[in-house]
Amino acid sequence: MSYFLVSVLQSFLPTALLLGLSWSLRKTPRVRPLIWLSLLGFFAGTATGINLPTSQQWVLFFTALQLTLILLFLLSQLISSSKVGYFWQLVLLFVAALRWGQTPNLSAITATNVINTDLLLNISAVVAGLILVAFSGALMTFCMRQLRHLRWPLLIVLSLLLLAPLSGELMLVLMKLQVVELTKSLLSYVAKVTNANNLNSYVCAGVLLLSGVVYLINVVRPRSIARAEPRPIEHRKAVAHYQDSRRIFVITILLALLTAGAQLYWDKVASQPPRLSEALPVTLASDGLVHIPVEQVRDGKLHRFVWVAEDGKAVRFFVINRYPDKLRLGVVFDACLLCGDQGYVMEGNQVICVACDVRIFIPSIGKPGGCNPVPIDEWEMTDTELTISKKSLESGLNYFSTIVTLEVTDPVDGSKLTNTKAEHRYTFAGKTYFFSTAANYEAFRDNPEKFVKEDQ
Repeated sequence: MSYFLVSVLQSFLPTALLLGLSWSLRKTPRVRPLIWLSLLGFFAGTATGINLPTSQQWVLFFTALQLTLILLFLLSQLISSSKVGYFWQLVLLFVAALRWGQTPNLSAITATNVINTDLLLNISAVVAGLILVAFSGALMTFCMRQLRHLRWPLLIVLSLLLLAPLSGELMLVLMKLQVVELTKSLLSYVAKVTNANNLNSYVCAGVLLLSGVVYLINVVRPRSIARAEPRPIEHRKAVAHYQDSRRIFVITILLALLTAGAQLYWDKVASQPPRLSEALPVTLASDGLVHIPVEQVRDGKLHRFVWVAEDGKAVRFFVINRYPDKLRLGVVFDACLLCGDQGYVMEGNQVICVACDVRIFIPSIGKPGGCNPVPIDEWEMTDTELTISKKSLESGLNYFSTIVTLEVTDPVDGSKLTNTKAEHRYTFAGKTYFFSTAANYEAFRDNPEKFVKEDQ
């Protein structure tokens, strides 16, 4: 499920439904001016959003302007003029496109300056999203012309859906400008309403579903009964009306399910980062080396391992045969100098950085630079096994943040505790010791040789 399809639904569907409610009060608009005004609003708004000044004063102005326009739109619903409908078609789509144009990930629509598969797929997703939005708005118009009592409640719900994030943005910029005092409750409100764009699709799907159900009860079922009209002409008219209303109901329900399904799939599946394969635990042998059979790692797949240091720090690394026709191992930490320790996954014959989605050229694995995984130095390989020294693994401790809970012994009094809960620790002769009390820590720090000898 493309990000751009979901982003279009989040940004434009509430506006399209509002416009559908607006046109339900007015005469059916002419198609040509409606299309041209919609395209003008979309492209002009997107261009404005991309180039919008980022100063707090400009943000304040545009946020206040958007709030004012939505409130004026609600007041204008008391006027049935078609000219008013055309005006809001242009203005509301401009505002929606302006916000969409400010999406940080919009630049990811293509990573190059040439037409490629990614660009075509992303543009297709945007077009598909806009078509779904247009159909939803049109169906809302058809439904609400038969359900006038539902029009104002839905207008208020959808307006609040747009006003909520705008109010959060207004509060945020006022706090930045020190016009409003920064408080915990205000920050909590801002965080909740400005980071809930995914709710737009669910609420709109609910509005479509509610409209469809009420339309079924108030329009489709009565027309179904009316089909029994005995007079031939009236019977044919009643059948035609019933079939039209049934189509509107079915398509409305399908659009509601499609909208909710697209957002749900994005939230639960498509937007989730790749999961790392399970790391095989390894330990140091009596010679101070990790031993890995070559036969285990020569198949060209990514083989992930984890070594736990004495202080509980988990150091992940992986081994991969870089060439299909010969044995050339890459032995690297499962971390990147640029992206941190989110790791790498293998999809098909590609190794991918989880953090930034960069595809790694497999023969380059083991070489420093870019998003390549950090190389492990001083490993050795024989015909049968790969060995890595403790020193080499310890050089990667600073690349990782995961701590494994271990049971440890206080070297001063012999008490048992865990490394994660110990408040005091001290490193001596390359080994980390943990202490249950501050007094034990100070005693060890002052004369570590005494307790190390006793511990040994």
